[in-house]
Amino acid sequence: MPIKIPATLPAYDVLTREGVMVVDEELAARQDIRPLKIALLNLMPKKIQTENQFARLIGATPLQIELSLLRMSEHRTRNTAAQHMESFYRPFEEVGDEKFDGLIITGAPIEHMPFEEVTYWEELERVMNWTQTNVHSTFGVCWGGMAMINHFHGVQKHMLEHKAFGCFRHKNMAPASPYLRGFSDECVVPVSRWTEVKQDEVDAVPALNTLLASDEVGPCLIEDPDHRALYVFNHFEYDRDTLKQEYDRDVDAGTPINVPCNYYPQDDPSVMPTNRWRSHAHLLYGNWINEIYQSTPFEMDQIGR
Repeated sequence: MPIKIPATLPAYDVLTREGVMVVDEELAARQDIRPLKIALLNLMPKKIQTENQFARLIGATPLQIELSLLRMSEHRTRNTAAQHMESFYRPFEEVGDEKFDGLIITGAPIEHMPFEEVTYWEELERVMNWTQTNVHSTFGVCWGGMAMINHFHGVQKHMLEHKAFGCFRHKNMAPASPYLRGFSDECVVPVSRWTEVKQDEVDAVPALNTLLASDEVGPCLIEDPDHRALYVFNHFEYDRDTLKQEYDRDVDAGTPINVPCNYYPQDDPSVMPTNRWRSHAHLLYGNWINEIYQSTPFEMDQIGR
């Protein structure tokens, strides 16, 4: 089954060319099933790129998905055209009375700042509390995941001496987890962050379950059953060249940056990198969507009760 998005959203043409099943509102309205309502709270500066990445993953399941794009109410992006934001995004304050089967909270390039100094932190706290009554399952990604695990459990983020940057091998710590159905014993995941969550601090919270972790860059995927949430600190959703774009940007700006680890063939930035995480990315998000489908109430007003 397809993902339902506006036919004028840039992701519609991108996903159609890639073979992902998409439908517009008119066609979806004629289908006699309830689509899963998934919202994307997009905090990344490159909004369209992030939309494509997540729509590609959640649109590859055999279920109809209705994707809603959300933004913080007062924060204004400087990297995406105002017309795009006006056409496709709704501020959180407009959806407070709605219910969603799933919500993805993306990362944001503000990890060096204490949470309380982020201009929209108070509103994001309201969002996270709102998920407990209005969202069946929430997926916090990178900084979004660190914000959630801090808000609900007080687990801190810690600055790293050097940026964790590259593709790192992660161990499957919970093979029986439905979220890791089909996963190998190990998988490669792109990492791009200046902060970390420490495994011993996660282990000190009995309610949290570590599903994927790396000896080099720490915990990656954590389940929080009490809050119906997953936290992933790395980037399964990245395209083949996303790390390359970040590396080239820093090189062009004269910002000190290491060649991303285990990313380019022979560590040669002149060679196009290969994507070695795509299959596990689809498995992870497909498993998340499936778990939502299996457990979410059919009547939307029952979500959160």
